[in-house]
Formats: sequence, structure tokens, C-alpha cells
Amino acid sequence: MDRLTLRLPPDLVRRFDAAAAGRGGRSRFLRRLMEEAAQAPLPAPVAATPAGRTGKLTLRLAEADLALLEAEAAVLGLSRTQWSVALIRRRLQRRPQLTPPEAVAFIEVQRELRRIGVNINQIARAMNTAVLEGTVLDLEVAQLAAFGDEIRAHLTGLRAAFEGNLAYWSDGT
Repeated sequence: MDRLTLRLPPDLVRRFDAAAAGRGGRSRFLRRLMEEAAQAPLPAPVAATPAGRTGKLTLRLAEADLALLEAEAAVLGLSRTQWSVALIRRRLQRRPQLTPPEAVAFIEVQRELRRIGVNINQIARAMNTAVLEGTVLDLEVAQLAAFGDEIRAHLTGLRAAFEGNLAYWSDGT
């Protein structure tokens, strides 16, 4: 004989047990409900799952492991589900998984780099349209060099952040 196992909320189990009490008990009542359902006409086949839909994955962890998972997720400001999904996506997609604060930081770096790029374009345009001599040209060249240093520093920080993110989510191999 086959066996089915269900996980139900306690309230639903109490209500079902109350309904089954006068009908021969939990197993007999459930068997009768299933036999009645099996006599009904079969529903139309379900269409294939459209792209973009999600599936559900359920994990059972020992209490100690679950506590460690919750603590690790809390460090990043994530729920245990969000942390688990990020870990799985990192391994499957081999891309960084950003927490909300990290995403905001990366957006800010992007904004700063755009600002610097606009300034460099303005300086280059001015240098192309004007004949600059002596001190004025030296100041503009120095400004460009400073912007170059600033961009390199931002890119180094960005690279370090991505490497740190990838290292966090990797398995260490």
C-alpha cells in the first residue's frame, strides 16, 4: 500500500480531526474523501509552466544549522530564504549576489563615475576649443590627472567589492 505524508498547519489538523471524529477517525475519513475525489472527472491537463514562474524548494535543517543560517543571513540583513536563494544563484549563475545595501553602494559608485566622466568631457571639450598656454593648460592637465586617479581608486574599490562578494558566496575552492 502507498503512503502519503502531508505537512499541515496545527489549526487545520485540529479542525480536520474534529470533522473526522464522528466519521471513523482521521485515516478512514481521509480515505473516504480521496475515494470520492477519485470518482470525479479528471481535470483538464495543466499547461506547461510559463517562463518566469518560480518553483518551491523546501529544506529541512537541524535546529543548530537553522540557527547558524539565520545568524549568517541576519549579518547581511537578509531573511534565511533570501540568503539561501542568493547562495544557490551564486553557484548556478556564477554572478555576484548583492544585498540591498551593496546594491545601493554600487549605484552610488556608478553615479560618481558618471559625474567624473561628465567633468572630464567638459575639460576635454574646453581644451579642444581653446588654445591654452602655460599655467592654464597645466591646471587643466593636472585636473585630468586627478580625475584619472579618482576613477582608478573607484574602480579598485569596485573590483575589491565584487571579489569580496564572490568570495563570500563561493565554497572556498
